[in-house]
Formats: sequence, structure tokens, C-alpha cells
Amino acid sequence: MPDSPALSSVRDLKAADAPPGRPFSSVLVLRKVTTRTASNGSPFLGVELGDRTGSFNCTVFSDSPVFEILKAAAEGDVVRVEGKVDTYQGRLSPKLSRAATVPPAELQSSAMLANLVETAPEDAEVLWRDFNGFVDSVSPAELRMTVRNVVEEMGESFRTAPAATMMHHAYRHGLLEHTVHMARAAKALLPLYTEVDPNLAMAGILLHDVGKTLEYEGTLSARRGRRGILQGHVVLGYQLVRRAAIKAKLDPERTERLEHIILSHQGKLEWGAAVLAATPEAVFVSKIDELDAKMGMVQRALRNAPEGDEFSERILGLDMPLLLKRLPQ
Repeated sequence: MPDSPALSSVRDLKAADAPPGRPFSSVLVLRKVTTRTASNGSPFLGVELGDRTGSFNCTVFSDSPVFEILKAAAEGDVVRVEGKVDTYQGRLSPKLSRAATVPPAELQSSAMLANLVETAPEDAEVLWRDFNGFVDSVSPAELRMTVRNVVEEMGESFRTAPAATMMHHAYRHGLLEHTVHMARAAKALLPLYTEVDPNLAMAGILLHDVGKTLEYEGTLSARRGRRGILQGHVVLGYQLVRRAAIKAKLDPERTERLEHIILSHQGKLEWGAAVLAATPEAVFVSKIDELDAKMGMVQRALRNAPEGDEFSERILGLDMPLLLKRLPQ
């Protein structure tokens, strides 16, 4: 792509001073591509592209010069794109005019990869240290060993996996960050709710999303794999925890209650819960999960906000745009 304009990040494209029609060039990860059919029978693509500063969706029609290129590309591929800034229903939705897949040899640059892969803002080593500290705090020994057994089975994947593909903490180390933030919140709140067994609740928090290590696949762009589609992280997590509890010889009462936390933590059946929370610990964990998920959306929107914008785009999990201007200190 000769004579390309300077590379723009997604944050640059969403900035208030990026007027419609402004040409741009970017190197982005193809996070999602789906083929759809218009009312007139013509095919078109729904495309999501992103980098470490955010993502956007756009529509590519069959007469576009980039249609065949993006249709043939795989999710997780890195692509160079050119086009013009445009919006649809108040959201960035550029019109693409050129596209090319970046060869793997060019991806050896650590700088390029760092610009493409969004990571948790907090140091991953600190998060991992705190996670293990919370594991060590769990008692009795059989419950603590249950958590350890799951962590050992997951291996490195728990440290690097995202917590979601788009809704919250959807970036490298996002699952670890989400889990530790929940544990920190629980440590502060548990003294207020003496009806909740603190050890069982903490074990449930540390394990609630472990199925996501099996649900997602992909390096630069996470997507649900075969097991994720056919079973989902709630069932996969339940299976992991059940095996670990049996191995640790955890008593039947705690095993059943821990399994119930995993099965109910999504909060609502329409959100993916297998059952509704029916123990004090399960109610507590599901609400801490919802709190941190939504505050994670808030934090990410504030972190990635283009300078000068008053409101964010509509945030899917909040169903509203977010006011970005902070109170003066």
C-alpha cells in the first residue's frame, strides 16, 4: 500500500477531531468477520477490527474492493486497512477502500504486537501474586486444595485469558484481573454480610469463571471455540471444579455449594446461568461478579476515551453511553 497516510489507532479514529471523510490507514486485528445477506439477496460482511486502544464495527458490501480480501481472511489475522472515517448511528463505522493481510514474518516486531494486543492496565505479576494470596487464605485445607487443583489444571491459560470476547475485561490478562478485583471487593464487603461463609464465597470467586480458559481460543483475537459453543464456560467450569473437589476429597456439602456458585454466577438464566443463585454465597458472588463486570466496562471506556469527548459510544453492557468528564480533584 504505497503513499499511505500515517498509521492511526482506533482511539485516533474515534477522537472528536476526526471528522467524517478524513482518510486514514491502520494496522488492526480482524477480531470478527461474518457473512450476511441483504434484503436484495446480495452478500455483505459484518467486520470487527481493533487494536490495544479499542475496536469498531463496519459493514463491507460485495462491491467493495476489500470484500474478497476480508472474506478470505481468518479471525485473528492482522490486516492493513485504508479508508475514510465515517459513523453509523453515532458509532465509528469507517468506509474501507483498501486492505491487505500482514504476513506473519512482519509480526515479529514486539512494537507492532504491543500496539495490537490490549492488556490489563495492572501489572500481571502483581495480579498473580494477589491471586495466589487469596488462594492461600482459603480454608479448610480441602477447599483450598480444590482451588489449587483447578489452577494447576488450567496452567498458564488462566493468567493470560480474557474474561470475555467483548463485554468486559476483554483483553489479555483480563480474566486474572477480573477475578482479583472481585476477590478484593469481596474482602472489603464480607464483614458486612456475616450470613455468607467467607471461605466458600472466596473459593467461588476464584473459580467462578475458570471455564473461560476452555471456552475461548485464539492468540490475537479471542473467540469461542467448539467446546465454548457446545457447552459454554458455566458447564466447563462446573466440570473442572467437580473433578478438583473429588481429587481434594472435599466434603459433599461444600462441594455441592461450590458447584452451585459456578452454575449460578451469571445471575440470570438469559445471561447464561444454569440455575438462579439460591445460597447466601451464590447470591453474593453473582452480585460481586456483576458489579466488577460493569465497573470494568466503565474503567475501560474511561481509559480508552479520546481526549475531548464528553460521552463514550453506547456501551453494550450498560445500554447507555458513559459520561467521560471526571470531577475536578
